[in-house]
Parts: sequence; C-alpha cells; structure tokens
Amino acid sequence: MDQLNYHHLRYFRDVAHEGNLTRAAEKLNVSQSALSTQIKALEARLGHALFERVGRRLELTEVGRIALDHADRIFATGADLLAVLQQSGTRMPPLRVGAASTLSRNYQRRFLAPVLGRTDVELILRSRSEAELVDGLTSLSLDVALMTEPPRGDGRAEVRAQRLAEQAVGLHGRAEMLRGTLAETLAEGRFLLPTDPTISAGFVALGERLGVRPQIAASVDDMAMVRLLARDGAGIAVAPAVVLADELESGRLVSGPFDLRIAERFFAVTLRREFPHPLLEELIAAAAV
Repeated sequence: MDQLNYHHLRYFRDVAHEGNLTRAAEKLNVSQSALSTQIKALEARLGHALFERVGRRLELTEVGRIALDHADRIFATGADLLAVLQQSGTRMPPLRVGAASTLSRNYQRRFLAPVLGRTDVELILRSRSEAELVDGLTSLSLDVALMTEPPRGDGRAEVRAQRLAEQAVGLHGRAEMLRGTLAETLAEGRFLLPTDPTISAGFVALGERLGVRPQIAASVDDMAMVRLLARDGAGIAVAPAVVLADELESGRLVSGPFDLRIAERFFAVTLRREFPHPLLEELIAAAAV
C-alpha cells in the first residue's frame, strides 16, 4: 500500500483552516487548480471526501474533521522536533513526569511547583511501577521519574538516580489513637502501612525491636489512599508528614511524638540524553537537598 503523501496533507490542512480555496492558494503561492488537484489526490488516497461546499465556503466532512485533527498534531510534532533539536523557538516540548505509584501526591506537587501555572509548557503526569518507569525513560516517553529508591540494576548504565530529599516517617492519625508510649501505641493501634519497601521493612523492624507485632488495618500501594483512610479514622498512617500535610495543618489529624528511625528518600531518575528537556535541570536543582 502506498504511503500517505504529507505534501498533500499539508495543503489540505491550509485549505481547511482558511475555509476557502482562493485564500489558501494565495497563501501557498500556488494556483487554485493545482491546489484542487492536491486535495483530490488526498481524497482518493483516503477513500473519502474531505470537504463539502456550503455556499461559497468549504466545510469539512466528518472524515475531514478527523483528518484535520491528525494533520494538526502531525505538523505540531514536527515543529516540536525542530525546536528540541535546535534548542530554539517559542514552543516548549511537553514535560513528561512519571512517579512511582506509592509516591506521595503532595511530594509530587512540591516537586512540580516551579512549573505549575506556566503557560509555555504542558505537563504530562504518569503513575507507574518501577519497571514501567524505567522502560518509559529508556523509550524516551518520560523525561524524569520520581521514585523512593534507585531502580535496581539491570545493566542500563545510562539510567541515573539523583537523591532529592529525605523525610522522616512518623505515625499520624486522630488524636485519640496516639496516646501513650510508642510501644503502647504499636500494641493497641491499627495501622495503614504503605507497600513502599523502605517503610514496610522499617515498620516491621520497629515492632521487632519493641517486641510488639502491630496490627495492620490495610496494606496500601497508594499514598493518596493512605491519606484518605487516615482522615476517615480507619487507622494510623505510617508515612512522612508530607503525605498528610493538609490534615496535619488543619488539626484534623496529629502526629505522634515518636522517632521511628525510619526515613523515606526521594530520587529523580533520568536517562543520560544529549537533548534533555530544557526545564529538567532547573526543576531537579530546585528540589534537591
């Protein structure tokens, strides 16, 4: 099957946006008959009419609207490609950020704070497993991945992890749940434990040190759900304070006065690239300790 002729597609796009064959021909500096021939060739290739005449104006058919949507995206992508490789132009490529599913949404928001509200860059956010995040970096579908530990070695030396921050893990819940000593709280409470390996392993070790086996109300792989469950009184959250920042600030929840000796670290994982996103270095520098 013959490939699509993008020269024809570009002429079609200009006619579609002008809505008039004469104006489009003047803009492109070609004759109306030549332009009409190009459009007919594209219609023949697609097997559908792209325009219908309404009075003196050309209106897109349903297929025409579909074709125009694709054409706009195709040529916008071409403009993005040139801007990235030439490091020029006013078009900023989208910033594609991935995050581990267990990562705090509040921490993600803090990381993205320098670019939130900017009108010159589109943010694309993805929540994925570690393996999917690394695959996204190596396939160039992600610019950076936020994780709580560096990816395990798999021979991909170009993947780099930069430590951004470290935050203490504490116990957070309703005030009546956090009375007494740490050992008493562990023995009597019910806990919302993230599946993050650093936190879960540290919490198990904490119980062993104190000779207590804490009751796990829920093992959760989403920090946002840990926050919601703690807010609803389903248990005591085992997490960095940033996860429940709004609830702690409002007094809806409180933090226990305990040093658990557990810390969660945050990493920005990137791929060594010749053409990184122009905002990436600034964003990581602002978040680094």
